[in-house]
Amino acid sequence: MTVAQRYRWLWKPALFAAALAPAALMLGAALGLTQASLGVDPVRTIIHRCGMTALQLLWLTLAVTPLRQLTGNNDLQRLRRMLGLFAAFYASLHFMAWAWLDQGLDLRAIGNDIAKRPYITIGLLALLLMAPLAITSTNGWMRRLGLRWQWLHRLVYPVALLAVWHFWWQVKKDYREPLAYAAMLSLLLGWRILRRRNRTRATSPSGSATVPEKT
Repeated sequence: MTVAQRYRWLWKPALFAAALAPAALMLGAALGLTQASLGVDPVRTIIHRCGMTALQLLWLTLAVTPLRQLTGNNDLQRLRRMLGLFAAFYASLHFMAWAWLDQGLDLRAIGNDIAKRPYITIGLLALLLMAPLAITSTNGWMRRLGLRWQWLHRLVYPVALLAVWHFWWQVKKDYREPLAYAAMLSLLLGWRILRRRNRTRATSPSGSATVPEKT
């Protein structure tokens, strides 16, 4: 089995099943098909779990490039698209669970909540920015957009910043968890900034000082 076949028939199905598992477990618990519990406030639990799963998958999406660069395994890129699509999927579930289960699809109540609670506004903006990324994730869109595709998909960085901001603002007392996610995002973005700076130095026509030191 070639590397491409292994990723297509082994790693991608395994990732698909793992990413779909949280939704399946929540659905099973909601329907009483499993022993899992949604707690005393099932609606709040579903909203929270969908949001946290979206955040975790988004962070994993951002982690693919540093892992590829550190390990030299370029085939990891094959998993990034699915991770990103599942992040958008759970972000959409997060919003729909709030709009449907919490707000009863009452447009006036939804609008009032968005206007009164800035963290919801921030979260909605992140979701809206994710939409074009999910829509244009296909090979066809990559070919049609060319270099513009890369610029468009850099929206993932403001999406990540808005997502962690959304999480931070809704926490009232214990900030340890959003702080941990903010720290992880700082590392993921800091790695990219450092790599870009090193590439710029390496290609700059200024002699030996352009080559970054090995550590």
